[in-house]
Amino acid sequence: MLEELKERGFYQQSTHPEEMAERLEKDRACCYIGFDPTADSMHVGHLIPLMGLAHMQRGGHRIIALMGGGTAMIGDPSGKTEIRKMLTEEQLQSNIEGMLPQFERFLDFSEDAVLVNNAEWLRDLNYIDFLRDIGRHFSVNRMLSFETYKVRLDSGLSFLEFNYQLLQAYDFLELNRRYDCILQMGGDDQWANIISGTDLIRRVERKDAFGWTYPLLTTSSGKKMGKTEKGAVWLDPKRTSPYEYYQYWINTEDDDVERFLSLFTFLPMKEVRELGKLRGADIRKAKQRLAFETTAIVHGSENAHQAQQAAESLFSGSKSAAGADNSNVPSTIIDPERISVGLGIFDIFLETGLCKSKGEARRLQAQGGVYVNDQRIDDPEFCLEESDLQNREILLRAGKKRYHRLILENQDQYG
Repeated sequence: MLEELKERGFYQQSTHPEEMAERLEKDRACCYIGFDPTADSMHVGHLIPLMGLAHMQRGGHRIIALMGGGTAMIGDPSGKTEIRKMLTEEQLQSNIEGMLPQFERFLDFSEDAVLVNNAEWLRDLNYIDFLRDIGRHFSVNRMLSFETYKVRLDSGLSFLEFNYQLLQAYDFLELNRRYDCILQMGGDDQWANIISGTDLIRRVERKDAFGWTYPLLTTSSGKKMGKTEKGAVWLDPKRTSPYEYYQYWINTEDDDVERFLSLFTFLPMKEVRELGKLRGADIRKAKQRLAFETTAIVHGSENAHQAQQAAESLFSGSKSAAGADNSNVPSTIIDPERISVGLGIFDIFLETGLCKSKGEARRLQAQGGVYVNDQRIDDPEFCLEESDLQNREILLRAGKKRYHRLILENQDQYG
């Protein structure tokens, strides 16, 4: 199991590697990863921990997805340059409910997987008892030696955040007591928090406990994973449609394709390596497989097929609004009256999210990247009119690959 995770790229460092390997090879083990519910959806940045847990469950181990309903009220300073926005208990609970359907795409909660909220034990902690029983095992000097705190000391580290490491370590202890959980996994920026938990369990319970971190992933060009012109790539279809999600993966850089197939799909490694050998024009086949598999995991096979068909129809050479099956392309319903009086091209590119501002739309047009029904628009005064309707729709394009449909609200008015 551990060797497969390493082969797929899920390994950065671990505690007590030989002991851990022996323990996990001998028995079914319980492991966990924590997730802070700071939004009502997860995004592409969460995929490595989600896939890591899924592989562990498929390997026969027991899984805990720990929701930080308690710790998120403080905020983890790891990797942050400033204090996080405070969320209410109601907001956090709503976010957890929003994230649950996404967890269910990766984990089988009917067998050997549970979702737990650390607010269960953190909300009612007695502070004096906590300091006496738990705080005495932590050295302030050692905590300040970790890079997480070193970075934040320059910009200001609140006492509230300073407690986060103690609380995360206590989470591991509590899960060890309740579920016999022996392994915490997470991103490498969590290393300090993870080893604090393993040390706490060994000190308090006199038991073995282990930590395992994943690499913090960037693209081969150094960009942060999960970012596009429109912002984060969310797992919630209401935030990022299956088509947009598919497009994110089809646009993977060539040098990242094999690595992403290893990390973000369940394809056998033999097939991954074969796809990774493709070069030149053939590499698009590997990208299509990556895009389909990742979209199917998050949104289901049917949505993945629809996204694939929409992409193929738009990029096959038959790209007119009249000629392509655009039903799965992101769309906006538009009032016919707005079309009849003329709708400014920069206004609609801003409204549909193809551009973040009118200034960006003007720059895009100056670069030759504004299209209506696949006709390039160079006139800054251009307005969409009834004559632009094709099959009662208008197809907008920003640059080479980003499409958006305008659909009339009351289509019966136009023939």
